[in-house]
Amino acid sequence: MRGKAASGKAIFVLCIACFLAGTLFTGQMWTTRPSNNTAHQNKSNLLSLPKPRDCDHKRKLIEGRAGDVMEEVSKTHQAIKSLDKAVSTLEMELTAARTSQSSSGQQLTRQHGSSSSSNLQKAFVVIGINTAFSSKKRRDSIRETWLPKGSDLKQLEKEKGIVVRFMIGHSTTAGGILDKAIDAEDAQHKDFLRLDHVEGYHELSTKTRLFFSTVVSLWDADFYVKVDDDIHLNLGMLVSTLVKYRSRPRVYIGCMKSGPVLYQKGVKYHEAEHWKFGEEGNKYFRHATGQIYAISKDLATYISINWPILHRYANEDVSLGSWLLGLEVEHVDERSMCCGTPPDCDWKARTGNVCVASFDWSCSGICKSVERMKEIHKACGEGDGAVWNIDL
Repeated sequence: MRGKAASGKAIFVLCIACFLAGTLFTGQMWTTRPSNNTAHQNKSNLLSLPKPRDCDHKRKLIEGRAGDVMEEVSKTHQAIKSLDKAVSTLEMELTAARTSQSSSGQQLTRQHGSSSSSNLQKAFVVIGINTAFSSKKRRDSIRETWLPKGSDLKQLEKEKGIVVRFMIGHSTTAGGILDKAIDAEDAQHKDFLRLDHVEGYHELSTKTRLFFSTVVSLWDADFYVKVDDDIHLNLGMLVSTLVKYRSRPRVYIGCMKSGPVLYQKGVKYHEAEHWKFGEEGNKYFRHATGQIYAISKDLATYISINWPILHRYANEDVSLGSWLLGLEVEHVDERSMCCGTPPDCDWKARTGNVCVASFDWSCSGICKSVERMKEIHKACGEGDGAVWNIDL
C-alpha cells in the first residue's frame, strides 16, 4: 500500500486486458451452452419420439377395439331390424285376424248362430265344389253319380269326417230370383255352403280366398279341398291319398303345372299383370291346376288369417300358388288327381290304379259334363261302397 503508485497508462492497459478476457469467456459460454428454447424443443422432440414396441401394441389394441365395437353395432342393428320385422308381422296378423273375425263372425252368426272356436266340428276333410247359379244341371249330375245324397251325405260326414258342400256366393242383387233358387235347392238337398261373395267368373280368386277363410272357421279338419263342378271325383281314392300326407305339415297337393303367362288381350285366361312374371313368353311358377287341389289345415289357417293382404291374379289357381310360394310348403305332384276321361281313367281302373279325379284338359273339365258324367262314373268310378270302407 505504501509502494510506488501505478501510472495511468498501466491501469488503462489492465482494464483493456480484463475486458477482452471477459468478452472471450462470455462468448465461449454462449457457444457451448444451448439456449433455453433449443433445449426445450430438443426435450419435447425427445419426449415425443415413441417407443416402437409400445406404439405397435397400442395401434393393435385400438384397431381391435374398433373392430369389436363395429361388430357389436352391426349385431345391434340386425337385432333391431329383426325386432322391427317381428313387430310389423304381429301387427299385420293382428289386424288381419280382427278383420277376418269381424267379417266371418257376422256371416257365421247369420248362418249358424255362433262363431266360437269351441263349436267347430271335427272332420278329416272338407270339400268345396265350386259352382255357379247357372250350373244346376251340373250339380244334379254330380248328385246322381259320385256324391252321396240326403241322409247318406250326413252319415258320411258323421262317421267318416268327410264334409262335401257346393260353395256359392250371392248375386249382385242379394235376395233376388237367383238367390231364391239356390235357397230352394239347398232346402231340398242341404248340401250348400253360402259365401259372403258376389258371384262372377273374374272373381274366382276372391271366392277361393273366402272359401278357405270360411271353412276354417266352421270345421276343424286336416285337409281342405277345392273341386270344380265339371270333374269326376272318387271320394274314397281322394281320402286314401290325403291320409298318406296326414302327418306332414304345410302340404299342398294337386297336379303341379307351369303354364305360359298369357299376355295377349282378349284370350281366355289373359293375365293382366303379366309384366310381373318377366319377359313375354315366360311361364308361371309351379302351382296345382285349378280343377282340384288340397291344402293342409295350417295352410288354410294361414290364408284365413292373412286373406285381406293376399294378392289376387286373374286365375285362381295361380293366386293360390302365389300365396304359398314364399312359405315352407311341400308341393306334392299327385298325378292321379288329373286323369283323363275314358279310355284313360278306364284303363287305369282296370289295372288297379283307380284315379282320384278325371277330366278333359282341352275343356279344363269334362267336356259336356252333364251328358257324360254317368258314363264316366260307370267306367272310372271306384264303386259306391269304397268310401265307406276307408279306415281313418
